[in-house]
Amino acid sequence: MHEAVPEHSPLGKAVTYRDQYAPELLFPIPRLGKRQEIGIEGRLPFMGADLWTAYELSWLNRKGKPQVALATIVIPADSPNLIESKSFKLYLNSYNQTQLSGSDELQTRLVQDLSAAAGASVSVRLHLPDTFTTQRMHEQQGILLDTLDIEVDHYQPDPQLLQLDEQAETGAAPVEETLVSHLLKSNCLVTGQPDWGSVQIHYVGPQINHESVLRYLIGFRQHNEFHEQCVERIFMDISRQCHSLKLTVYARYTRRGGLDINPFRTNVPQALPDNVRTARQ
Repeated sequence: MHEAVPEHSPLGKAVTYRDQYAPELLFPIPRLGKRQEIGIEGRLPFMGADLWTAYELSWLNRKGKPQVALATIVIPADSPNLIESKSFKLYLNSYNQTQLSGSDELQTRLVQDLSAAAGASVSVRLHLPDTFTTQRMHEQQGILLDTLDIEVDHYQPDPQLLQLDEQAETGAAPVEETLVSHLLKSNCLVTGQPDWGSVQIHYVGPQINHESVLRYLIGFRQHNEFHEQCVERIFMDISRQCHSLKLTVYARYTRRGGLDINPFRTNVPQALPDNVRTARQ
């Protein structure tokens, strides 16, 4: 198993797909460097997790018959490493011709390998075919920003775009509201491939100008960064620029390679959200 910079990962490189169990394919990337870039030092100002969904998961039983499942993987935000997504895909594909005694053995291996890569305890929940009908779809709730008629000419994240409403500037009472946008787009840090997402922002604090939030989020459109890093950047920018007392940022990105990544960051003790996919996922 490797631990290195993104440029050394399998991203953007031709690879030979392995169909026999190969945990060494997992590629951890330390979170520290990017966190230092956005001014996080020492104790994290948030808690949360990266919620992954694996849609292309298959293995063989002891008779050689293929089995399939969905998986929900929860990687804690305080883990030292994130796991590069292409290496995650290659690792999951290495089960394709691997014989296992059953789903319990698969779950045990997934927990063991992913925890070793992340450097922290990772949880895995398998959804077998007899439970597929219970899988739900749900859109993030809140005030939809996307209908605002704004002009945009800036496509890199700029915290200076975030502004408070005039009333908030004059000391009005804190508000509590939830904002939602489906216009989040960033690009892979290594390959530049587009990553499409929706984001939900819940805060308590001075009233934030809605148009400024939408311009700020659209500003990620030409920005190269991993999903997890984008969400932490959004959290830190809003927290600092808008002086939010309580803040939660939750993004759900569309899947690539049979995986979706859904980072959740908050400074409010609470249960993690249910990993329920949206229409675009």
